[in-house]
Amino acid sequence: MATSKVVLVTGVSSGIGRAAAEQFARQGCEVFGTVRNISTAAPLPGVTLIEMDVRNDDSVLHAIAEIVGAAGRIDVLVNNAGVNMIGAVEETNMTEAMSLFETNVFGIMRTLQAVLPHMRKQRSGRIVNVSSVLGFLPAPYMGLYSASKHAIEGLSETLDHEVRQFGIRVTLVEPAYTRTSLETNSPQAKSTLAAYDRERNIVAAAVARATNEAPEPYAVATTIVDAALGKWRMRRTPAGQASLLGTLRRFLPAGPVDASLRKQFGLS
Repeated sequence: MATSKVVLVTGVSSGIGRAAAEQFARQGCEVFGTVRNISTAAPLPGVTLIEMDVRNDDSVLHAIAEIVGAAGRIDVLVNNAGVNMIGAVEETNMTEAMSLFETNVFGIMRTLQAVLPHMRKQRSGRIVNVSSVLGFLPAPYMGLYSASKHAIEGLSETLDHEVRQFGIRVTLVEPAYTRTSLETNSPQAKSTLAAYDRERNIVAAAVARATNEAPEPYAVATTIVDAALGKWRMRRTPAGQASLLGTLRRFLPAGPVDASLRKQFGLS
């Protein structure tokens, strides 16, 4: 009988990460899921919860060592943990911007750098970085979030070239709106400028409405599992809006894409 894959998913407290961890467990994988505070985390059947804060070097190194000590290896890493922010670029201060990048970009780097030595040693592995359609599209009033996802796209493509010599491949999953707490609980930039109030409020309402009407995270979770266990592809977009947006971005001229995006966000 083949040995089951050892899978690590970051950010399994809720949403996409939790749904993905559940699906990996149903596939027979040995699954570890990270949470920032294990004392308040809800149990997840078939998943071993590990306390880890992607913003802290020691926390990441300790968690990875704990997983390798328990399972002996890590076959799949899913970098899912992330945060959002609503605000114009001009009104987002440097502390807020650095805090977002600390989780969305440097958090992934910490986890990668902790896991890769083990994958290199075993000469195999699959890394799935959860990006977004905002990794290839702009997003008015979510500029720092979009910038962080664009950064993950470039990092992932480059990393895949560097590590494939060790039998490791890197892939991106790019979901669109998904019914999770990420957008609905997104903080707004604290030092707002009145000049942006009207449009920012329109965009925030459009994002909240689209999130409330979006599908549950199970389709995205299925795409993550396919990206991790199936045939390698650099990018995967879940069926529906994400796949459509990816196609439009590739084949439509910039003008119609720009107009469509502004219409979706309610901007004139």
